[in-house]
Amino acid sequence: MFQGPSASCLSGSNFCYMVVFQYGSIVLFNVPEHEIDGYLKIVERHASGLLPEMRKDEYEVREKPSLSTWMQGGLDYIMLQYLNIDGIRTIGSVLGQSIALDYYGRQVDGMVAEFTDINREMEMTGKFKMQRKKLFQLVGKANSNLADVILKLGLFERSDIAWKDAKYAQIWEYLRDEFELTQRFASLDFKLKFVEHNIRFLQEILQNRKSDFLEWLIIALIGAEILLSVYDIVQRSAMNL
Repeated sequence: MFQGPSASCLSGSNFCYMVVFQYGSIVLFNVPEHEIDGYLKIVERHASGLLPEMRKDEYEVREKPSLSTWMQGGLDYIMLQYLNIDGIRTIGSVLGQSIALDYYGRQVDGMVAEFTDINREMEMTGKFKMQRKKLFQLVGKANSNLADVILKLGLFERSDIAWKDAKYAQIWEYLRDEFELTQRFASLDFKLKFVEHNIRFLQEILQNRKSDFLEWLIIALIGAEILLSVYDIVQRSAMNL
């Protein structure tokens, strides 16, 4: 999977940095707009796959040595006394999670819309037409999205740098609040619970449909057996006559 970029501007530096995450996000620091495609092509050569749509977000990082405090946040930017590799890794981790969470949010929104259409059709027609295979695909998609968010993104795992140094923990916590990662995950989890509820309901319908089919099949087999028995009795009676 390939996702990004989440571009971040780095004031006061001529160096360019690129942070690539295993779950598919790329964070670019201080990379001019016309050079972004070149950096992405480097990643594409090693990526296992590409998403049909690329998402992009921008966030500004400013360096100001004369700043009276270690960091200061503002509207769509964060200002630091200085920015080093640890700071880039800390900031990049939150930006990468944010853009990935946006992708998974749209995936779940698509499933919610699909189940909404199914429920609306059932309301209008009183019939459920989804095939078992399609339902199982939706089950797999919902489960894989939740597993990816929790396991791959490590959304609730503080980075090692943030654990070791309070300065970077402050950056990490500030950016998580700035990008509302906890609230967005709660919204995603709520939508997944809606999907899960619909899946259980539709599975019960399919199971009942299968049970009804088996019951009718058993009735048909019993009826066939009775007819064969009657036919055998009639044949024997005819032979005895």
